[in-house]
Amino acid sequence: MIRKACECSVEYKEHMRGGDGTVMLTSLIGSDEELNKKGRLFSRITLNPGCGIGYHVHEGESELFYILKGTAVYLDGAEDREIKVTAGDVTVCPPGTGHGISNRTDEMVELVALILHE
Repeated sequence: MIRKACECSVEYKEHMRGGDGTVMLTSLIGSDEELNKKGRLFSRITLNPGCGIGYHVHEGESELFYILKGTAVYLDGAEDREIKVTAGDVTVCPPGTGHGISNRTDEMVELVALILHE
């Protein structure tokens, strides 16, 4: 299977999980079945300056971020600290823990997010 970029759906979420601004999600996979029912999200996420995803907890699932472009601040609930992440970094939010991410720079941040079931 190949999905062309023009076939991916785009969604805008204002104040996602209580975060600032509007986040753009480009769905790379369209359904749980395409992830063999092992996950529920595989998306490219764009955070414009001042935008972010608010802190939230994942129960029964984990979420990974792969930073493609820019610099963001990642709130790691497992370690209870904020960490600067840049292009090439990977974050992992294990089941039962929380996280958030925000763009506090003047440049766009792009990342790939993957949510997997436990």
